Amino acid sequence: MREAAPTLIATGIWAFVTGIAMLKSGLSETYAGLMTLFVYAGSAQLTALPLIESNAPLWLIFAAGFIVNIRFVIFGAALQPFFRHLSWQRRLFLGYITTDISFVLFMSRFGDDRPVGRPQHLWYFLGIILPNWIVWQSLSFAGIYLGGFIPASWGIEYAAILALIAVIMPLIKTRPFIMCLVVAGSVAWAGQLLPLRLGLVAAVVAGVVAGVVTEQLQHKRGA
Repeated sequence: MREAAPTLIATGIWAFVTGIAMLKSGLSETYAGLMTLFVYAGSAQLTALPLIESNAPLWLIFAAGFIVNIRFVIFGAALQPFFRHLSWQRRLFLGYITTDISFVLFMSRFGDDRPVGRPQHLWYFLGIILPNWIVWQSLSFAGIYLGGFIPASWGIEYAAILALIAVIMPLIKTRPFIMCLVVAGSVAWAGQLLPLRLGLVAAVVAGVVAGVVTEQLQHKRGA
């Protein structure tokens, strides 16, 4: 919990902005609340919203959300050795509640730990993901129901971006993470003119691929 505390500020601001964005896209308060509860994926939500607003086909909305969140397949594969002794229901719950930051914090601490599957792994993971979930849901609903009272001139969306950068930058220490950041940022900048924010989708895919390829090359050189 102590290690996750600094990230909760960024999570809260990002959740609040996402709540506001859901209303601005035309979703009712009820549907926005259901989306934040069942989707629980800020990047996928923000990718889907402009598509929903533009009446894009349902398959495109789901495809964009899937592509943006495909990195969680990699996260799940990396976490599987630590939690494979749990029932599938518990593993399903952990998969739902996992976030980028919780994955990075956990793997930074236990990535090289052996043997895997010790009780402290589960308790540590729960200690960083449950507070994150509570903060996200609370601030998302606050954004849904209170965001309309905040003047647009405050530019709160920029505060969310700066808060996330402040949290993520200290975590980027390895070459795969650096390559992921550089490639994703470059593709996002180059894809600004793509319709329906598809540049974001392309940036996520490119960043994940770059990180995975870089890590594999490192392993081959070290073998």
